[in-house]
Amino acid sequence: MGVSALTGLSVVSLLSLGYLSWDWTKPNQVENDVVSELGEPGGPSYRPPHIIFIMTDDQGFNDIGYHSKDIRTPVLDKLAAQGVKLENYYIQPTCTPSRSQFMTGRYQIHTGLQHGIIRPQQPNCLPLDQATLPEQLQQLGYSTHMVGKWHLGFYKRACLPTRRGFHSYFGSLTGSVDYYSYWACDGPGVCGFDLHEGESVAWGRAGTYSTQLYARRVRKILAAHDPNAAPLFIFLSFQAVHTPLQSPRSYIYPYRRLGNVDRRKYAAMVTAVDEAVRNVTAALRKYGYYDNSVIIFSTDNGGQPLFGGNNWPLRGRKGTYWEGGVRGLGFVHSPLLQRPRRVSHELLHITDWYPTLLRIAGGNLSALASGVDGHDAWGSISEGVASPRREILHNIDPLHNLAPHGSLEEGWGMWDTSVQAAVRVGDWKLLTGDPGYGDWTPPQMLASFPGAWWNLERHTAPRRSLWLFNVTADPYERHDVSEQRPDVVRLLLARLAYYNRTAVPIRYPPEDPRAQPQNNGGAWGPWASDDEKEQDWVEVLQLRGKDRKGKCKHCSMRAFFKKLNTGIMSNRI
Repeated sequence: MGVSALTGLSVVSLLSLGYLSWDWTKPNQVENDVVSELGEPGGPSYRPPHIIFIMTDDQGFNDIGYHSKDIRTPVLDKLAAQGVKLENYYIQPTCTPSRSQFMTGRYQIHTGLQHGIIRPQQPNCLPLDQATLPEQLQQLGYSTHMVGKWHLGFYKRACLPTRRGFHSYFGSLTGSVDYYSYWACDGPGVCGFDLHEGESVAWGRAGTYSTQLYARRVRKILAAHDPNAAPLFIFLSFQAVHTPLQSPRSYIYPYRRLGNVDRRKYAAMVTAVDEAVRNVTAALRKYGYYDNSVIIFSTDNGGQPLFGGNNWPLRGRKGTYWEGGVRGLGFVHSPLLQRPRRVSHELLHITDWYPTLLRIAGGNLSALASGVDGHDAWGSISEGVASPRREILHNIDPLHNLAPHGSLEEGWGMWDTSVQAAVRVGDWKLLTGDPGYGDWTPPQMLASFPGAWWNLERHTAPRRSLWLFNVTADPYERHDVSEQRPDVVRLLLARLAYYNRTAVPIRYPPEDPRAQPQNNGGAWGPWASDDEKEQDWVEVLQLRGKDRKGKCKHCSMRAFFKKLNTGIMSNRI
């Protein structure tokens, strides 16, 4: 389809939704006016459902059976086919941001976590003044449990999962551990054990493959709980399929004909997750939960082709703001769905789970604290009505490397296009700054091909710092229409400027040597006392049309982060 045809469709879409009549400098009026189709749960016969939220790590858009012939996931495929596939569902480009938005319902710019991830040695965690989803569910009478990867900070005990709303926790606190030994490193010689039971180190539990170990823990929780006594919320956060690429040999054998060794191991890890989900769903049926349960499956970010993942045919990869980094796998399976067995193309974002799950749990959304960026989407998921969401702020990160070709002038005097940012409104998506590696990476089938894949479409266009796509008509982001539609560019730049005025200071402190495992008995865990005062967070100038000279006091800081951020974005953590 040619660019002219795409832009023609875009005009119709834009006008039909009335976007040109908006005041783009104020909160989204369309979202504020929408009333959910789902009424207030209540009455003596209402039974809050058991909620099981399953999250995988680094699973790409093309890394599930119903999207790819490479991967065998019969259980996930069946659950999705019998439920609602979410094919217009967005997450964040890396681990910590997605988890923080799931837990708080707030964009990164509203929690201070808009730059990178929380590294193991940083005195940082999910802000303690944010009410988390499990804390809210506890107030509604839920028994709350988390199993798996945390990655939301742990420098104080107050930051631990058991202090943030979970009655029990079993898993790893850092971002990446060995699947058998649970050994985690944050640089040469900075290594330690990372498997925790509650607030204690789970010495002696190593040796079992984590995907299987976590599924067994969930089955144990289900067996010990009375489904009729209190509703249950379980957050099963697999570390799979994040590196290191490890799985039992039995899962690798079916993929022996895949020529690319990394892809073979990666596919085996996905299939191990599929079997673990089968065991969990079997336990839901066995112990009497299933008929009143909601099962949600979500990845946390796009796949990393350098290590076996794949997002084809989407552009980009983990750590980027292209669709391959932020469009996620997701589905909902539940006997409570009013219209199951369908595919939903309604817009949904990971922040929406916060109000959506609180609503079906019987909560009063009008009592939520102001500033929640998510929307109650249960009506869209269950009944198929229009989604209340019309736009997504993917992020604004002033600490990311500035794009050398960007300028305030290019941004119509309201936005410095050298700053990394991305926003979607209706069919339109705008990116500025450096969005990250922007190639289209086909499935890797041959071991001798990886080097060639990276050069397929690399740097075929002049370097630039602003792009506009109609991602409904052009989901693969192949046709930049920024020059043809400067009117839309200006409107979306105004949205970025509005959002930036609501941003809080960035939380990204320097590493603390006290965090090293050698100082804490050989394990990763809290190292600061709870009464230790939080440091002052880095103040970053709000980008309100100020010239670059006003931001130069942060140039040395950006230089420091450049090398670190490169490592983060390439998944070498």
